[in-house]
Amino acid sequence: MRPNPIPPKPGQESVWDYPRPAILEDTNKHLKVICNGIILAETSKGKRVLETSHPPTYYFPPEDIKLEHLIATSTKGLCEWKGYWKYYDVSIGDKYINHAVWRVFQPTPDFESIQEYYGFNANLMDACYVNDELVTPQAGDFYGGWITADIVGPFKGGPGTWGW
Repeated sequence: MRPNPIPPKPGQESVWDYPRPAILEDTNKHLKVICNGIILAETSKGKRVLETSHPPTYYFPPEDIKLEHLIATSTKGLCEWKGYWKYYDVSIGDKYINHAVWRVFQPTPDFESIQEYYGFNANLMDACYVNDELVTPQAGDFYGGWITADIVGPFKGGPGTWGW
């Protein structure tokens, strides 16, 4: 059952207008991730994935991340749109966070430009920002969308939304 989309106001996007299958686009928005009091990642050369019912998921190029804090895990998976991904843990000072970051390492043809880019689970970070706006993490523990004031839903991810 599809929910009733919230009509977007001027300057807003509805996740119900995003395509399925998902698409990838470049973004020059200023993106920032803070973890355990440090800026773990910051870029204006990111990418975002747009998919029906989901807030955008942002990806950072490796040169704009403090990679020394990421620890590769053996956990891998497959996204039907993006391709194969793997999780990374984050270790900063006394803080250790399991499966906080992921990277697409074997992308599908439509997502080749995302290879080597990293996505961050905003639920597990101190704060994530898009153009200096604090994001609200997408509900649930599976998706990695970042909700800002210019994005309207309702959003998939919370209880009762898996059938959308």
